[in-house]
Amino acid sequence: ARLMESGGGSVQSGGSLRLSCAASDIIYDGSCVAWFRQAPGKKREGVAVVAKDGSTDYLESVKGRFTISHDVVKRVLYLQMDNVEPDDTGTYTCASDPLGPGCSVTTTPFGRWGEGTQVTITS
Repeated sequence: ARLMESGGGSVQSGGSLRLSCAASDIIYDGSCVAWFRQAPGKKREGVAVVAKDGSTDYLESVKGRFTISHDVVKRVLYLQMDNVEPDDTGTYTCASDPLGPGCSVTTTPFGRWGEGTQVTITS
């Protein structure tokens, strides 16, 4: 299965964006799915994860501003980004098929990745 992101773009600080990630077929493990981001010159970091039971985990700096959700039937993962800040700029990538137990934004490794979508926040 391929993961394909969409919804990236440029928005002013304080604005909103909604990212989507669609799985191309049913052969993927959606028990824990995630959004990561990487800013220029920085390491990739986990932004949010959602488990099959609906539980979520977020990067501390996005708590209260970002919301992750997963339409299991449609196999689409979303990231609603509100009140965005310049530090949210980066390439956002979705991931599925966890390689270990649990569903953590900081520790769960993933086996399947999308190609990424660029998000640019202007001040």
